[in-house]
Parts: sequence; C-alpha cells; structure tokens
Amino acid sequence: MAESQVLKRKLIPKRVFLNNIDSYSSSNIAEVFLDCKVALFDFVNHIYRRILQSLHCRKKKKKLEKRDCCEEQLLSKLMECHIVIYNISQDAEQVEEATWAVTALHNQIEHFSSPKLFILISTVMTWASTILRDPDPERPLSDDFFYCRRPHPRFKQHIDLEKMVVKMGKSVFPTYVVASGLQYGMGEHIFHYFFKVFSQKAEISVFGDGKNFVPTIHIRDLARVLQNVIEHKPRPYYLLAVDSSHSSFEELVKAVSSALGPGKIRKRPFADIYLIEDFSDMEIHSLQVNLRMDAETIRNLFSINWHCEFGLVENVELVVEEYRQARGLLPLRLCILGPPAVGKSTFSMQICKHYKLHHITLKDTISEAIARLVTEDEELLSHLKDNLENDEEQIQLLKEKLLSTPCRNQGYVLDGFPSTSEQAEKLFGGIWINLELLLLAAEFLLCLDASDSFLTDRVINLPKEVVQELNYESEQFLRRLSIYRKNNQEDKTVLNFFEELNVRHVHLEITSGEEPAISLLMQTIFSTVGSPRTYAPTCRGLEEAEEKMRKEAEKRAEEEQREEEEARSRAANWEEWQVKLEEERHLEGLTVQMRSYLMEHVMPTLSQGLAECYRANPPDPLDFLAEYLFRNNPFDHPK
Repeated sequence: MAESQVLKRKLIPKRVFLNNIDSYSSSNIAEVFLDCKVALFDFVNHIYRRILQSLHCRKKKKKLEKRDCCEEQLLSKLMECHIVIYNISQDAEQVEEATWAVTALHNQIEHFSSPKLFILISTVMTWASTILRDPDPERPLSDDFFYCRRPHPRFKQHIDLEKMVVKMGKSVFPTYVVASGLQYGMGEHIFHYFFKVFSQKAEISVFGDGKNFVPTIHIRDLARVLQNVIEHKPRPYYLLAVDSSHSSFEELVKAVSSALGPGKIRKRPFADIYLIEDFSDMEIHSLQVNLRMDAETIRNLFSINWHCEFGLVENVELVVEEYRQARGLLPLRLCILGPPAVGKSTFSMQICKHYKLHHITLKDTISEAIARLVTEDEELLSHLKDNLENDEEQIQLLKEKLLSTPCRNQGYVLDGFPSTSEQAEKLFGGIWINLELLLLAAEFLLCLDASDSFLTDRVINLPKEVVQELNYESEQFLRRLSIYRKNNQEDKTVLNFFEELNVRHVHLEITSGEEPAISLLMQTIFSTVGSPRTYAPTCRGLEEAEEKMRKEAEKRAEEEQREEEEARSRAANWEEWQVKLEEERHLEGLTVQMRSYLMEHVMPTLSQGLAECYRANPPDPLDFLAEYLFRNNPFDHPK
C-alpha cells in the first residue's frame, strides 16, 4: 500500500516554468525532460514564458503555451508551478527578470500551496578571473572553491544573482545554482560557427593561441544534472556542471575540423573574432575563458547516465551526427546510370552544383589514387597499375572515396557506375549488416535513357577532340552501347538490385539536347530529390548574390548596348562604303575610253619619240621630243 502511494506521488506530473523556451539551451533541456522515461515530469501545457513566439518540441510535436503577461500575471503562474528554472547562461538580459522572480517567490513563501524549487542555470564565466594560491598550477577548480570565485568583468551581475540564490536556499524555499560549462551538442549554439564554416572553407579558424582550457558540457548532460537536482534536492546549493574533459580551445576546433574535413586549422588574432557576425559579445568573452574545472559534487552525489562524459573531443563523431540531424544537414547520395552519350555527366554536374555535392567518377577516382600514391607508396602504386582493369580494385577505390569525409558530410553523385548487378553487389551489397556500407549507400537512382538513333546522332555531331577524349569512336561507341543494352535486358540488372534495396529511382527519357528540354528534366529531378540539405543563404549572402546578379545584369546591358552601337556603326559604314564603291565604279567607267584612246593613238608615237630622243641624245630632250611629236602627228591639223 505504501509502495503504491509512493509510486502514485512519483507519477503526478510536476508543473515546470522554464524561461526562454525557444532558445537553444532551454528548448533542449525541455526536450530531455519530456523524454524522461521515469514519468517524473510532464511539461505539456505547463511551460510558461514571456516571449511572443510559439515552439513545437522536435520529438513530442506538442505546442507549448505562450504567455505575454505582466509581472503580476507571471508571478501567479510561477506560484502555480512546482519547479521554476531560470536560464541565464546564454542571455544576460534574463538576469534582471530572474532576480525579480526569485525575490518575488521568496517573498511569497507563506502563501505557497505546495513545495517549490528554484534552479538558476548560470555560467562558469562567474569563475573566469579566479586565481588560486596553489602550488599545483594544473589543479582543477571544483565546487569547494565557489566562495573564492571571481567573475569576468562582464559577468558581475551573474555572480551577484548567484550569491542571492544561494543565500535564499538556506530557507524553507530551496534554491540552487547550477554553473554550466559552455554547452554543446544537439545542433550547437556557441560552437555553431566552427561547424558551419567548414561548409564554406577548407579550414577552420582558431582565434588567439588556442591554449586556453574551455570547460564544456553536453546540453543533454546539463538537463540530466537538473533532473537529479529536482529529484534529490542535495544540500550543496551551488553545483558545477562540466564534463570530465580538460580540452583547450585549439583541441576543440581541431576535433571538429577533423570530423568534418581534413583537420586543417588556421590561427588568427583573437581580435578577428569581432569581425564574425555569428558571435555575440557574451559568446566572445566565453570563448576566452581559461579554466580547468572538475564537477566533483555532482559525481559524488548523483548517478548520472552521461551522454558525453569525456567531452566534445572524445565524442566528436556523435556530436557531429547530432549537429547534422538537428540542422537537417544530412548527406545526399545519388547514382546516375544510362547508356553512353546520354548526358550523365552533364546532369551530374548540374545536380552537384544545385545540391553542393561531390561529383564521383571511376576515372577521376583512379587518377586521384594514382596521384596520391606517387608520393606515398610506390609499392601500392605498382600494384594498382597492374590491376587497374580488376573490378575488385576499382570497387575498393570507389568505396574509399565514397566513405571519405567530404562524401560522408555533404554526399555525392556517382556518375555511370555500377554498370552491372555484380558491380552493384560488390559496392553496395550487405549494407543492412554493415554500418560502414550503410553510410555510402545511394538514396536515389536516376536512370537516363534515349533511343539508339538519338545517341548515335549526338556522337556524330560532337567535335572530333571530344569524341577522342570520351572514347566515342564509331566502333567503340557502338560496342559500348551494345554491352549496355545487353546488361539491361537480363533478368538481373542494376535496376533490380537497387529496387531490392528500396532505393527510390527516377526514369528519365532524353529526347532533346536543347536547353529547354534539359531544364524541364532537371526540374523533375529537383522536385523528386527535394530541397538542398545545406544552409540557407544568410542575409549577407543574399545581399552578395543580389549584388553579383545586379553587376552581371549591368554587364550584360553594357554588352548589349555596345553590340547595338557596333551594329549601327557597321550599318553606317556599310552605306558609306556602298556610296564610295559606286563612285569608284562610275569614275572607272569614265576613264576606260580615255585609256583606250591613249593606248591606241598617243602611246605609239610617244614611244617612238622617246626612242629617237635616246639615240640623238640632244642638249634639250624636251624640245627635241616636242618637235618630234609635232612633225610626226598622225592626225591632220587645220592650216
């Protein structure tokens, strides 16, 4: 009987107030509370807030109430709640409201209809300037030193509120302070920039020397600490909530970079962080913290089922996966098949550009492997060159490429492979029993097709150098086309293999290579595959894109205007040239008779006169020639 009463009391839902419920920290804490399997908390319709926006919990999909109320209304709601949690770890503007709330509740102790509990979620920045006179400089700070803590200059209001809450906890109204490390996980907040920036750059910046130790805690672990405080109501009223890691800022950034890419980082002066719009002043100061901390009390008092006990660095793969899931940045994997010359590469490149994916071909993969092995391992290079035509070697290279960090993070478009069901089985077979293979399995299969006559005409009209580059000479092209048709007429085809794996496939018939037809097919692909799984452009990105489009439009307009002016100039020059040509033709017609007359009647006599002048060699050649022409004039003159 007694046990049933205890169980009944445990199953009674506790009404909870949690401020800033739409913020990263509070929303994730609420979600963990709602997912609690002990049935100790029921947040549905019992979370009140002063903001004007509504929120849907991602997993419960239950709308949380919104409240826009004055202090009297808010106090009445606080009085109805069993647990009041104020989170000031992310928003300094909430310090004033939290101060008012705990004071107002403390003044109403005599009017409590049921026991209440107040928890303040603060920040380790109230310890940021703490200096211990200890012979061991690496000794971590623990809860025992909370009386010696010294805040960062910008967090003095936080520590004043902490002291007030701890002091009030010694009354019949239990109040607690949970000083949280920098929170990570479930989509990220303060560390979000370092996750996001990798999609735009190949390296991540470390601001400052990166040697400062940053106390951290996974947001789910913070929520579990709060659950234990509510359940056990411990005697210490001040609790540190940090994980067991003692990671430096540089180690945190490098771990993220390694999980999302090649692990490259670039150190920049800390002042450069002020140029990044993603960070608030509070976050910038928090990233400068340099504290080794140990949460001894919560480890000794509570039995916590830690989600990431040893920190972000040790659990970076898990944290990155949470980030992808929470932000909807899941990799997109497609396979494009079809006969030779159907346009697989053209479609692949357009899809990659639209979805920001990696274009993978067997030829490029082999070339990259050879280039890499030239400098790394000559023995493996020799083995690879000897087995280039071996399916096993080719498929192994493709597996390594598809499982590479870029493909796992963003996704890929596999162009023209596999061409047989055997190759498909070797590449994708066994994905349900092998997690690694599941990570490379294609989600969509695009099957392009066209008539043989269309494909042949397309190849005939290709430039000679393109035909040679793609190996589309007549005999070889027809042989490859014949092999493709044969492989897709058998009972066991590549398409059958993907259908067995429940891979969505789209069949597209290519009937024209013109732009309108291609654009229509691309729209069909985009509507089937869905929206890009990448970040939406930022305001600055949109402005830059608009500015780029504006400049391109101006450039096109200038080019069109220049072409029009050149056309008008050519037309005017053409008319002028035509007039000059007519004049030249007219003048030429007039001079024909004159030239004919001179050649027939003048030039013979003149030539003879010049010859006589040469023989006679007179003192005055001109007089001699004139006298000769006068005497030998072939025409009669009037007397």
